[in-house]
Amino acid sequence: MALPINIELLIKQRIVENSRIDYKRNWNPEDIIHSICAFANDIDNWGGGYIVVGIEEINGMPKFPISGLEKNSIDNINKELLQYCNLIEPRYLPIVEQTQIEGKEILVIWCPGGDTRPYKAPVQIYNQRGTKKEYAYYIRKMSNTIRANQLEEKELMMLANNVPYDDRINYQSKISDLKSSLIQEFLSDVASDLYQLSLSRTIEEVGTDMRIIGGPTELRKPLNVGLMFFNEDPSNFFPYARIEVVDKPDPTGEGMTEKVFTGPLNRQLKDALNYIKNYIIKEKISKTKEKAEAIRFFNYPYQAVEEVLCNAVYHKSYQIGEPITVMITPEKMEITSLPGPDRTITDSDLKNYHLVSKRYRNRRIGDFLKELKLIEGRNTGIPTILKSLQNNGSPLPIFETDEERSYFSVTIPVHRDFLNTENKYIGEKTERNTQKRRTFQEIKDLILEILQGEGPLPTAVLVEKMNYKKLTDSVSKAIKELMRENRICYEEEKVNSKNQRLMLVKIERDKP
Repeated sequence: MALPINIELLIKQRIVENSRIDYKRNWNPEDIIHSICAFANDIDNWGGGYIVVGIEEINGMPKFPISGLEKNSIDNINKELLQYCNLIEPRYLPIVEQTQIEGKEILVIWCPGGDTRPYKAPVQIYNQRGTKKEYAYYIRKMSNTIRANQLEEKELMMLANNVPYDDRINYQSKISDLKSSLIQEFLSDVASDLYQLSLSRTIEEVGTDMRIIGGPTELRKPLNVGLMFFNEDPSNFFPYARIEVVDKPDPTGEGMTEKVFTGPLNRQLKDALNYIKNYIIKEKISKTKEKAEAIRFFNYPYQAVEEVLCNAVYHKSYQIGEPITVMITPEKMEITSLPGPDRTITDSDLKNYHLVSKRYRNRRIGDFLKELKLIEGRNTGIPTILKSLQNNGSPLPIFETDEERSYFSVTIPVHRDFLNTENKYIGEKTERNTQKRRTFQEIKDLILEILQGEGPLPTAVLVEKMNYKKLTDSVSKAIKELMRENRICYEEEKVNSKNQRLMLVKIERDKP
């Protein structure tokens, strides 16, 4: 990934203020790692900063003519930089670019504010053997990198997990990926005062007001939530951001239909609900002698289905390569999304239908769905589901997850009067595949564990040892990410060779 800025303009502080630039005359890994950590923590939400190695600083300004770096030292600096960045917790890797200024070699290290802050780094990267590293949190104050005090550490802790995935900047996108027509349609639907302004203003201006565009001034980018709602095909950025509805009237699969709904999240949600409403939900009318009016009921009350599916879109992780699935059989409708509820919701809460989360995976998605009146606020979703089922005379739903919280499934049993006489409703949890789904992190950890124990392995053998029948998208993605993190590599670079073997990257030991 290239730097988002002209380097000459950066150095001369024509675009970025000097408080976001740290000049270093020489390669000093300990000092530089502390600055990387500080910019990543981004305590003042500046958008991170830049470290320029090879230029001396005088009173916050670069000294010209520049001194530069020895050309034959660049490769070694890059290796050490990667090595010592691996010591930052949680792991953080900046973007590095080598360039020439005035014929001299320099390195520019771009450190955007991190998504998993707070970060800490070793106070000393060179420890005596056998001694434990002391870690500290570092921040930027004015133009200086300093160790955070106790009060500042508390402030950093408040930032922890304070940026949900949907509210993060997507550096792989550009502002033109947001479609003005979709933005205007949304603003019109929610009767926003911003609608009229959107007709004459730029996407960047409107997107900034809507908080779907962010980042520092030199690198304005869409946020994930903006791409989810205002891009025609969010799956380009979030694979499997879709809803799959499968109607399976027979266990053999005969007569099965499958519909896939894609596009902006609000559109795919509305389309999926309309399909279920028009083709899945059925009505019956029952007349009794005791009542003059006929009793109307449905196989599945629409309000309950709407609430469950909307909540699945709201709470799904869009970092996981699995769609939301709606499986309909003669006995039930089962809506499944990944992963499961967080640990603040206990097993007892699930049994008692008390799902009040203290953490939010996608806060902004929820905000937009509420504006569109697709979901309600104040944790009213579960009471709405229960009331709708009760009013319809339907059995209570079944909430299910596993110990690892890798999935969440809501089963809505069909109304008993829609069951065939040969079918019997079972109010227990239906049997599931006993093989537990692995989380993405678990897949990565397993790859590392196998390679550590067995040495270099071809991909096919690795997959087999992971107990997969074939190379899945999740495993392939995990391998690529571990390579990007420089934790695994090919033993030999043989392009297009099936005999390529994966191995762990050897990390140099700490220097004495």
